[in-house]
Amino acid sequence: MSKFKSGFVTIIGRPNVGKSTLMNRLIGQKIAITSSKAQTTRNRIQTVYTCEEGQIVFLDTPGINKAKNKLGDYMLMAAERTLNEVDLVLWLVEPTTFIGGGEQYIIEKLQNVKTPIFLVINKTDLAKEEEILKAIVAYKDKVNFAEVIPVSALEGTNTQDLIDTIFRYLPEGPMYYDEDTVTDQPERQIVAELIREKALRLLSQEIPHGIAVVIERMKIRPKGNIVDIEATIICERDSHKGIIIGKKGAMIKEIGSTARQEIENLLDMKVNLKMWVKVKKDWRDSDLLLKNYGYNKKEL
Repeated sequence: MSKFKSGFVTIIGRPNVGKSTLMNRLIGQKIAITSSKAQTTRNRIQTVYTCEEGQIVFLDTPGINKAKNKLGDYMLMAAERTLNEVDLVLWLVEPTTFIGGGEQYIIEKLQNVKTPIFLVINKTDLAKEEEILKAIVAYKDKVNFAEVIPVSALEGTNTQDLIDTIFRYLPEGPMYYDEDTVTDQPERQIVAELIREKALRLLSQEIPHGIAVVIERMKIRPKGNIVDIEATIICERDSHKGIIIGKKGAMIKEIGSTARQEIENLLDMKVNLKMWVKVKKDWRDSDLLLKNYGYNKKEL
């Protein structure tokens, strides 16, 4: 009988290359929030894939790009800390020959990494075969890659092949989590992230980076079939508060109703969701507020 393998795999890449989409696809359910806007993933999210062959603990990191404020510093640290602490690094790129500043920055970071690195070319559903081949040629000598694997996270193409190849590189090891564990994220944190995802998708361009979501209260009613959740959306300006609330409360209602559906799916019970909006000026540059909203450098 083959031995059980296990290990930690980090997924890196610049913002919007599909890291969270890939992780959600591999795990088979939605844990990481996805959006076309940068800075969607702010913390390292651990998810767990378990099968007969073994267990893979995935770390979905914030996109690696140069920091603009203290929140940016936190995110960069969260991403870079994982590179030498894991068994395998998956670097996600798009199927293009253009290697921009964001990729060059990651190449620099990967030069000193001793961990095996897979180049994973994502979004193959959007590219012709010759474009994918050209992208492989453009990247293959930039870093010493252990494997190059093209996938489509959105459509699931080649993702099983990726899993099989990961297992070939993992050592024999224990089961770190119960086989039914999908993530180490507390439910409160996933709920906050789902609300933030809906806000990111529905709000105009200038606001999303400057919002955080705090779950003030989450309590299941005695019969166990309804959970009451109270959440606060934090923003940086009074003008943003008005936009988040919307005309006659229309925007916050829409954020709430779309988030509630996904939270009900996640928790498998009815959700009574109440939301407020608070202004905390420049919270992304305040160590204290960053810590209060769940971004604590000391915990990295």
